[in-house]
Amino acid sequence: MYKNLLYLKAALEKHPELKYEIEQSDWETDFLRFYHSQTNYNISKNTQSIGCSLHKGKRQYSFEIDSPDPAKIDTALSEALSIIDSLPEDPDFVDVEDDKTLAPLRNITNNIKAISLEQKTSILGSLAKSAAEYDFELFGTFICNYIQNRIINSNEVDKSSTQSPIYLEVKAVHTKNQVTVLETFGGEDFILFDLEKFRARLIDKIVHASNPVIDVEPGEYEVILAPRCLAEFCHYLSYGMRAHALDQHSSYFEDKLGQQVFPAAISITDDPSDTEMIGKDYSSSGHIYKSLPLIKNGVFKAFLCNQYYHHKLGLPKNGNEASCLKIATGKSSLENMIASLKKGLYISSLHYMNFINPRETSLTGLTRDGTFLIENGKITAVVNNLRFTERISRILENVTELEQEAYTIPFSDNYGSFSISTSKAPHAKLSSFNISSSTKTI
Repeated sequence: MYKNLLYLKAALEKHPELKYEIEQSDWETDFLRFYHSQTNYNISKNTQSIGCSLHKGKRQYSFEIDSPDPAKIDTALSEALSIIDSLPEDPDFVDVEDDKTLAPLRNITNNIKAISLEQKTSILGSLAKSAAEYDFELFGTFICNYIQNRIINSNEVDKSSTQSPIYLEVKAVHTKNQVTVLETFGGEDFILFDLEKFRARLIDKIVHASNPVIDVEPGEYEVILAPRCLAEFCHYLSYGMRAHALDQHSSYFEDKLGQQVFPAAISITDDPSDTEMIGKDYSSSGHIYKSLPLIKNGVFKAFLCNQYYHHKLGLPKNGNEASCLKIATGKSSLENMIASLKKGLYISSLHYMNFINPRETSLTGLTRDGTFLIENGKITAVVNNLRFTERISRILENVTELEQEAYTIPFSDNYGSFSISTSKAPHAKLSSFNISSSTKTI
């Protein structure tokens, strides 16, 4: 399986003046797409790639080969050796990863084989039948991946890992007014998938989406953020937790290490050990991936720091990459949070977010897939999609309640390698959230 990696390693060992990092990835996917409540297509794909970074002194050159073989490897390496001496030096480079700690072995099921096409279509058919009773059709994807990685380098790091993430996304669309709602499942253990709970959550959103559609005026609103929204805001926030952002002076957390930055109710951990999420054994450079508190009771605890920035900035090295963010729960129920609002919004999902100023955590984006008006403690209407302009720091400062339950939220880019990750978050109630305009559309 790793003969090409070992071939490249043997070739590099003929050049003792080089430091190197090699990663081989074998990636397989089974991608089911459904459209108008019917299976649209099912594709399977298998690819292999090798990436290599070479370091000669303080000069560095990288290459990647898809579907590698010895001839491609010889050509790429020859080109690298002919170019590297002409490249500028990086004065801050010291060494490649030197952490040899091995992660505990995990028993990973190949979900491509474990979850059959018949099982997938049966689940979707059952959900489509339930949605049809409310004049909704289903659209979405059911993806299973199986990924095997091996990382080796010139410091004798040699580590292998396996993942088999699952991503189920069901978007229900009203056949008359095109209002949409979203329900998802993600992780690595399909035993955790409960069809009836999934159906109940989807139908609950569908019922709310059957209300009249209205506009609301721009302004400040009390809101309840769905777990997907809170998780996505925290992902954007984690940009500023990276040592790279600190080095570029674009981090909100510069000069805030060890300081109270958010209310004591806010805790965020990068936790690969939670079995309800997609696990991670090693960072992209091979450092062991362990649970790391980032925000603890509102206090900023750590930057995400690899070998390079450990040497450059003097920060503790952890190798974390914000791949498994978990936001701590609170003490409230969603029902009580909704009941407590005289007038406000429930925001289900976000779309097309972009930073305005990362250092200030300011960004803009749109709501989608179910924004609802809450009046006198009840959801009364569907709201056209809204544009918001906010600072993530202000969003977290305005959190007044967190739900007592957290949900695993999957994210997928749905192109290329269908990269899948998960976060875990509760619902959050905010005292103020800035709506800048309405799109006037669903």
